[in-house]
Amino acid sequence: MIKGVCTIWLLLTSIYITAAQKEPKLIAFDFYGAPVQYSVNKSMFQQFNDNDRSGANAGRFISLMENADFTEVFKALATYRLTQQPDDWMYYQLVRRIAETLSPKTKNYWQYTLYKFFLMYRSGYDPILAINPSKIVFFIQSDDNIYNMLFRVRNNKAYICINYHDYDGQFDFEREEFEELSLQQDPDIPLKAFSYRISKLPHFSKNDYVVKKLNFSMPHNEYFFRIKVNPNVKTIFKNYPVVDYDMRLNVPVSEETKESLLPLLKNKVKALSTTDGIDYLLHFVRYAFVYEPDTKAYGTDRRFTPEQTLLAENSDCEDRVSLFYFLVKELYNLPMIVVAYPEHVTVAVKFDTPIGTTIAYNGEQYTFCEPTPQEEELKVGEIPLKLKYAQQQSSIVYVYIPQHL
Repeated sequence: MIKGVCTIWLLLTSIYITAAQKEPKLIAFDFYGAPVQYSVNKSMFQQFNDNDRSGANAGRFISLMENADFTEVFKALATYRLTQQPDDWMYYQLVRRIAETLSPKTKNYWQYTLYKFFLMYRSGYDPILAINPSKIVFFIQSDDNIYNMLFRVRNNKAYICINYHDYDGQFDFEREEFEELSLQQDPDIPLKAFSYRISKLPHFSKNDYVVKKLNFSMPHNEYFFRIKVNPNVKTIFKNYPVVDYDMRLNVPVSEETKESLLPLLKNKVKALSTTDGIDYLLHFVRYAFVYEPDTKAYGTDRRFTPEQTLLAENSDCEDRVSLFYFLVKELYNLPMIVVAYPEHVTVAVKFDTPIGTTIAYNGEQYTFCEPTPQEEELKVGEIPLKLKYAQQQSSIVYVYIPQHL
């Protein structure tokens, strides 16, 4: 329930900074391979009165920040944008890091959140806050389809909660009253919609990678791999929400991990037929990783990218679909569809000649390839018995057609 709306009109004017405020202090750190540095001054370190958690007080605090000199911070953010061309998600991770240097999250969560809010707004995004004495809920306007996430609709635009994890999703907008705080710039200058699409990863240092041992068995053989994985990927995607299959499946895999994994698999399948090669990949994805439902492992639904699946100690059917899709795309580049059931997700691949159980799409037959371990041992073209008679309940949720076709 929103009790009131408080909109602050900010005038972006030059402010006279006193000599006392011009005492620079340099902050410098490495942000996933990109050097970031900026000088700070006393005017940037405002204090939010945590005893007055009202929209009016939050608005006053933001006005103080607007009148402070953040020139060097915004130069650093602009330099990062220019040199790294980050997606919005990575840009926000840098904003979080900078806000932490100015106001540590553990010392004053409200103050930290207001710094993030201010920096994102001044970076051209469209954020709003919902505030009551116990919560400061940070929303940002986005046109993406985001699932299992709190959102609001304002002026026919969707705003996604971006600090949902900080409250473990414990919100009750039906019973709790909230004030809404937004900022308004020149109406002739459009604000940017925040996108969760990931088209590139940072240029990680090779020193960031560690070796992960994988092994799995096939009839008469056992295979042992050593691949390189980067724990930083876990950090970057820790609070990444559930997004459309198109966005999640096509998140890139870091170069060091690709170069340590793909040649190993390519060497194993090069002498095999396409069908046997796909079967080899199915066994790798099924048995080189521990199966565990998300609700048991994490307490909630999570959908991993291909690289997250490689990193994770546990993964479920959706995660294995991500990894299998990535491997087939990289090694064979065959058309694929992702098929969803009420409680399961799987993949079907288009071969030159369909094999076993298939599903039709656009006049073509796609062969089921089950990447998740089942009670029965499944070959290419076989599906679990529990799904065999439930195809009418399935839906095609993603289609991949190689560009050359």
